[in-house]
Amino acid sequence: MARPGTYHGRVTEPRKRVLLAKPRGYCAGVDRAVQTVEEALKLYGAPVYVRKQIVHNKHVVSTLEARGAIFVEENYEVPEGATVVFSAHGVAPEVHEQARERNLKAIDATCPLVTKVHHEARRFAAADYDILLIGHEGHEEVIGTAGEAPAHIQLVDGPDDVENVVVRDPSKVVWLSQTTLSVDETMETVARLKTRLPLLQSPPSDDICYATSNRQHVIKEIAPECDVVIVVGSTNSSNSVRLVEVALGAGARAGHLVDYASEIRDEWLEGATTVGVSSGASVPDELVMEVLAHLAERGFGEVTEFTTAEERLTFSLPQELRRDMKAAQAS
Repeated sequence: MARPGTYHGRVTEPRKRVLLAKPRGYCAGVDRAVQTVEEALKLYGAPVYVRKQIVHNKHVVSTLEARGAIFVEENYEVPEGATVVFSAHGVAPEVHEQARERNLKAIDATCPLVTKVHHEARRFAAADYDILLIGHEGHEEVIGTAGEAPAHIQLVDGPDDVENVVVRDPSKVVWLSQTTLSVDETMETVARLKTRLPLLQSPPSDDICYATSNRQHVIKEIAPECDVVIVVGSTNSSNSVRLVEVALGAGARAGHLVDYASEIRDEWLEGATTVGVSSGASVPDELVMEVLAHLAERGFGEVTEFTTAEERLTFSLPQELRRDMKAAQAS
């Protein structure tokens, strides 16, 4: 940590500053999913049901609830014939079938990058490959992807799980991954898998999403200079949790995950001169601005935004919603 300097014999306070990571916050898939619920509420009126959290962020969910969204765990909690939105994390085919059986108006807000992994899973299963899905057990995205080809997919939960892998034919095996993982840990898992299975094939393109990679990259760049890194995000957000881990692994002296600025403890900042700030891909930037204001009140008023990439990707709203919006405009 920096020490107080001296000037003409007087002790001066060290300069306090914030390094603000960019890219941070909303990715294209999250923006699309949140917009989907907002537009559905405008078009169909409240309530609109949402299966699981639309994105893994406490503030986003509570804001949408206040507008008339009702979050449920499963389709059977949705009244027959009502509108239901599927979350950005994706669902298994059986969830679509359940919606049809209950005559639900289903709007699929699955992130297109997750949909890409689902397509890969179906394609490799159709070719009778064993599919090693790298991801976290119980995560909604993993459940959805595994549901595309349950007979062909086995989960590999990190490097230490590699020794448990069993395949039918070592020459017909491919790995896929959850989109929000730590890039470094995933590559370590793949490296260990290839030691055991030299003919292991890779997906046609990297499954880890551009936003996850970009946010981890910029955190790595600023972390060595930071006494503490504060990541805005919820504890059930995989990519937010990973950002704290990546920051600590890259040299930050401390790292903390918070939903709101009010959760920041003053003792975290004691003796610190440089604070890094970022946010997970499901976090609105207003929450980051509140963190900066909180830090400014405690002497960290100098903010330098550190940019490693520009993100311009956008996704159109789900086809079924766009069709209804167009019909409503025409009537």
